[in-house]
Order: sequence, then structure tokens, then C-alpha cells
Amino acid sequence: MNLWALFWVFLAALYFFLPMFGTFDFSLRMKKGELSLLAYKTVLADPQFFQSFSYSVTMGIITVALSIMLFVPTVYWIHLKVPKARPIVEVITILPFVIPVIVFVFGLIRTFSAPPLQMTLSPFKTDILMVAGYIILSMPFMYRAVDVGMRTIDVRSLTEAAQSLGANWIQIMLNVIFPNLRNAILSGSLICFATVIGELILGDFLVRPALGPYMVLVGRDKAYEPAALAIISYALTWACLGLITFLSRGSNSQQQLTGR
Repeated sequence: MNLWALFWVFLAALYFFLPMFGTFDFSLRMKKGELSLLAYKTVLADPQFFQSFSYSVTMGIITVALSIMLFVPTVYWIHLKVPKARPIVEVITILPFVIPVIVFVFGLIRTFSAPPLQMTLSPFKTDILMVAGYIILSMPFMYRAVDVGMRTIDVRSLTEAAQSLGANWIQIMLNVIFPNLRNAILSGSLICFATVIGELILGDFLVRPALGPYMVLVGRDKAYEPAALAIISYALTWACLGLITFLSRGSNSQQQLTGR
């Protein structure tokens, strides 16, 4: 076994886990002289936490559903009909990595706060704008997850076989494409959901009760509760990643048994 490889893995693990351990240890020291879960109890007892958490979860579920409905047919059509457009679409989908979120939010506010497209006059319309913004911000993850999954299947052969059996385009999408992209869609969905849960700028500048702005608000005048919130946020992210791994392994095992 390569000792240098073990050394760098150990160093990377320290770099990643040591700050998390420090944050977790600090969150347990709200009671002077002893370790306790008081900071977590205080956070979970706050009605505003559940309001912001439920709001972000709702926005995350809506964002995931709309992203699936948007990107799966789009990627399918690109692979089937216009493969030459793939480089252009890939450049477009990485724009959220290039354009700062603060610039994106100010563009949304300037565009949709004045006639004729006024979307910031009511909470419902602002929520629609929030979901649209979340879809754009999570686009690199969802698009690439679906695109990678689409590359692993023979789209043209599956489509021609389904059409030869009399299936229309909706039946092809629901009964052929979606089942074959289950792992890819799941991976993109959970990463998209985690992105929405941890997003700050959109909720802050559009003045909506999301989890990110709540964490910032708590951190302004408290010390231990923000650390507890950070650990809860980490736990949600790791839970999403663990769910991806678990369901992917289960699906792969089932496919191997079916193949045998």
C-alpha cells in the first residue's frame, strides 16, 4: 500500500473533518462547563426554524419536480434529434457557476419588479420567482446528472423499439426513458434539493422565509445556535448523499440479479 497516498488521504480527511468537529464541539458547549444538546433544543424549539425549514423543503420539492419535467425531455431531445447542440447547451448550463448569485438576484429584481412583469408584489408571485431562480442555480447539477445517465443508454434504439410497438412520445418518456434514468434523476434531484436547502442569497434579497436567511439572522446575535444550525445543514447534505449511494447500490444489485 502506498504510504504517500495514505498520508494525503489522511491530510485531506483532517482538512475536511476537523472544522466540522470543531463546529460540532462548539455547538455542545452552550452550558458552561459541560457538553449538552441545549443549542439544538433551542433551535428546534423555535417556531421560526420550522417555518423556514418547511418553506425551504417545499421550495426544494417544487424545484426538483419542475427541474425533472424540464431537463429530462430537453436532454432526451438533444440526444435524439440535435446532438450538435450539446456543446452550446453545456456552456449555457455552467453559467450559474460563472455569474455570481448576487448579480443574478439583482437582475431578477430589476427585471421582475417593474411593469409589465411584476413578480414581487405578492408572496405567491415572489415564490414563483424563487422557484425559477432555484431551477437556474441548480441547473448545472440536474442537467449533468441527466446527461450522464442519458449517455449510458441507447436512446435511439429504445425510442425506435417503443415506436414500433405503437407508443407515443408521452408513453416513451414515462415508460422507457424515465425508468432507465432512475439513478441519474435521483442523484440530480437530491443534489438539487440540497442546493435549495442551503441557498442564502435568493431568499435574503427576495425577502422570503427560507432556511438560509434564518441561519444568518440567528448568527447575528447568538453564538452556539448558528453552530448547531450548521451541523444540521451538514447532516441534511450528508443524508442526501447517503440516500443517493444507498438507492444507487440497491438499483445496481437489482439490475445484476435481473441480468443473471
